[in-house]
Amino acid sequence: MYIKKIYFSGGDFHELQEVFMNLPGVLETQTGYINAEANASFKNVASGENKGYMGVEVAYNPKKTDLSKLMDVLFAVVNPYVPDGQGKARGEMYRAGVFYKDPEDEPQVELHLNFIANRGKPPAVSCIGITMNDPNSDPKLARHCYALAKSLKSFQEAESEHQNYLQTHKNEETFIDFAKFREYVKF
Repeated sequence: MYIKKIYFSGGDFHELQEVFMNLPGVLETQTGYINAEANASFKNVASGENKGYMGVEVAYNPKKTDLSKLMDVLFAVVNPYVPDGQGKARGEMYRAGVFYKDPEDEPQVELHLNFIANRGKPPAVSCIGITMNDPNSDPKLARHCYALAKSLKSFQEAESEHQNYLQTHKNEETFIDFAKFREYVKF
């Protein structure tokens, strides 16, 4: 079986793992530290001492789901127009992002984020660093998209106590309304 991997960040990585772990076509998820320096840990990434992003590795079967669907799910639960985090998880390490390992995924990721950056507003803002200059657009009406689209430099699996965290901590307060989410994806 052919397996692809993609890496997502945005808010609490425990919540992101819960979002992706049971989706059709997803084979495995791991919480971890994306593009962090060596020897990353929850403590040093959460404090900002080790620069990187808290996120999740998603291994999926591209014959059962595709990258576009996975990104749709990510941006259904993570607001790309909010800088540095979601809910109580705040700071640069919690910024929304899509990190790709395979160069063939880059155009699709950039296209998807460019669509998000320009959806429903004047095309004066871009999510991926390319500014569309429309002289008729009013920059006061545009929202800035903070989601990142970057190539993966490294992924370090988080400590075991951070894997499948919400499965063992059922009463943990979450930013994501999982009842509505499950209705959205029609489990």
